Amino acid sequence: MTKLRTFVSSCLAEWGMADRLEDIRLCASELATNAVLHGVPPGREFCVQIEVRGGLVLLGVRDSGDGLPEGRPESAELSAGRGLFLLRALADDFGVTQHVVGKTVWVVFKNGGCAEAVPERKPTGA
Repeated sequence: MTKLRTFVSSCLAEWGMADRLEDIRLCASELATNAVLHGVPPGREFCVQIEVRGGLVLLGVRDSGDGLPEGRPESAELSAGRGLFLLRALADDFGVTQHVVGKTVWVVFKNGGCAEAVPERKPTGA
């Protein structure tokens, strides 16, 4: 996941959108980890997409698995299974887009009140 975090950091730095860098990096790691553990059938890969639209940072992870994310009940005793809880707590929006094959789990972050100052960017995939 180090390469993923570096990729996200470099994209956001290049775009001047680092206001919520740590939240976005953590969510990218959580989404990718969930894709590896729960969404990617053996022999397949996942895709990370990050883009800027106005003052929003959109981050999505697409995998070819057919299952949907399911949150676990909150519990102080759990040492795992808190990824979706973190996504909902850190991101401004969260959702799943189903495809013919697989799905994209995505999060959206509002970035520092610069919605009109930042031009729309093309998506970048890792």
